[in-house]
This record gives sequence, C-alpha cells and structure tokens, in this order.
Amino acid sequence: MRKVLIAVAATLVAASPALANEGRIEARGGVNWQAGQSEATTGLAAGYDYDLGSSAFGGVEVSGDKILNSANNRVAFGFTGRLGAKVAGSDKLFVAGGYTTKSCTTCKDGEHLGAGYEHNFGPLYGKVEYRHNFTNGGAADGNSAVAGLGIRF
Repeated sequence: MRKVLIAVAATLVAASPALANEGRIEARGGVNWQAGQSEATTGLAAGYDYDLGSSAFGGVEVSGDKILNSANNRVAFGFTGRLGAKVAGSDKLFVAGGYTTKSCTTCKDGEHLGAGYEHNFGPLYGKVEYRHNFTNGGAADGNSAVAGLGIRF
C-alpha cells in the first residue's frame, strides 16, 4: 500500500505543472445599481481555476463585497462558477454564474450571471467583471460591475 501511495503522489507531482491549475485572491471595488439607485462596494474574492485543455478553463470563486453605505452593514456573499478561454497568452475571458446573497439595499438573494476579463501583469492580474443579479420575489433585478487587482499562486 505504501508503494502505491508513493507512486500516486509522484504522479500527481509530475502532472501538476502540466495542468497549471491555479489559485487566486483579489481585492476589488465597484458599484451595484438597481431601479435608479446605485451603491459603491469593496471586497475580496478567492478562487481556483482548472485547466480544460490548452485554451480553456473552468473555476470556482467565493466573494464577499461590503456595501459602502453608512446606514448599511451588509456584506453580499457570492458563490460563483466560471468557464472561459485563455486568450493572448495567459489572459482569461470568461462567463460566470452562481448565487449572491442580498447584493444591494433593496435586492433579495438570488442567482447571478455575468462575464469578465483578466489581464496578467507578471504574477499579478487586473480584472473587470459585470454581473446581472436576478431577484426572486418580484423586486427589480440588479446589476454590478467590479474592477479588481489580484495575485495567482
């Protein structure tokens, strides 16, 4: 059994560079808007991307964004899946979808869909992303746009 475990571990170590899977963490800021109201946000996101061949990837992300309204102590939490293409070397163009908890003052919990782009700056990356937040329960849908700076590891 010990020999099998050593062989499996050695195989995973040898295959990891070829897979080039990567974790990432970012700081970001942006704006949410809905029905004529807008609110600034700031937050953090962490995720992990998996290679799906030489030009595609899939990933997962969790995020927490604080609404910067002095009367509001709410943090919107997002749970997102990503699917995209590697473009211009190691830049990434992606679509995203998942679930967000109350992303603005009058929003309700609900699903979100969006798209974004990440551009590499060495070990750092810059990111822009748009999300459409669907509300469940009759309230108007919301939108959000964020820009972020992160590091991959």
